[in-house]
Amino acid sequence: MRKELETGARPASWKILLAFAIIYFVWGSTYLAIRVGVQEVPPFLLAAMRFLVSGIVVYGWMRLKGAPGPSPREWAGASLLGALIFLVDYGCLFWAEQRVPSGIAAVVLATIPVFITLLEIIFLRTQRLTVRLGFALMAGLCGVAVLTLHSFSLGGVPINRAGALALLVASFTWSVATILTRRLPLPASKPMNAAAQMIAGGVQLVVLAALSGEFVGFRVQAVSWTAWFALAYLIVAGSIIGFTAYIWLLHYESPTKVGTYAYVNPVVAVALGYFVGKEAVGQRTLVGAVLVLISVITITTTPKKSHEPEKPSELAIAEAD
Repeated sequence: MRKELETGARPASWKILLAFAIIYFVWGSTYLAIRVGVQEVPPFLLAAMRFLVSGIVVYGWMRLKGAPGPSPREWAGASLLGALIFLVDYGCLFWAEQRVPSGIAAVVLATIPVFITLLEIIFLRTQRLTVRLGFALMAGLCGVAVLTLHSFSLGGVPINRAGALALLVASFTWSVATILTRRLPLPASKPMNAAAQMIAGGVQLVVLAALSGEFVGFRVQAVSWTAWFALAYLIVAGSIIGFTAYIWLLHYESPTKVGTYAYVNPVVAVALGYFVGKEAVGQRTLVGAVLVLISVITITTTPKKSHEPEKPSELAIAEAD
């Protein structure tokens, strides 16, 4: 892959397909890995280990390649995004997966484009509310309502309310981070940017784990090999390999095409949760998931109609798990 980046040549089709398979299936599978891990390791501590190790590895690799380290202003920007994305977003996700099935967690997190669009319409005024967008927003909100409210008689019980609220907070903070990343001083190198955010967020998660008392009574030797494998999978496959494949794909495919992972990941997560994790998938889950996916697909395929010229944007870190 490195050779193609240096020469600018179009890579072989199998390499493109492999990279798409990674961001589709590996990122989709991380939700189940999180659920496995949090059964034995406290959620904030598990998240801290994942991102701190991943960030240090990527940072060290980029420094060895000669990339400059972030400046103090760039560290400040990365720390703010690290707080929004890793401390709040992933902290809420890991905490919620103690209470909510992994597949449903992935579906609720898929509402991120809904929140981004609402922020652009209501506060930033960079997007106009059209009939198409209005339909998409309503579909997304109805999907969340189906999953969480008792008033819908679709069989099965709604998801845990505290877990649902945590997941919605996670979606909202990721959306805010996506907007802010366009305005903060950050490293020009995307891998270095990701590493700085993961390190900053990982440190903050360690502090949160300590303040939450997660170190008290936690015994490393009591953790099974299954949970350690889940953590290793999250670090190596989910964070390092997955993000590398994503960055590499952006050099050869359009952001819109690469961004299709946003509505493939929930499908993969629900399927793995059902077949591997033995999670129940009833009519409520299916209806909610379909409504959310319709919303996401409609929003992500809608051309921008803004009141001002569109500015170049870059997701803080485009990992959805």
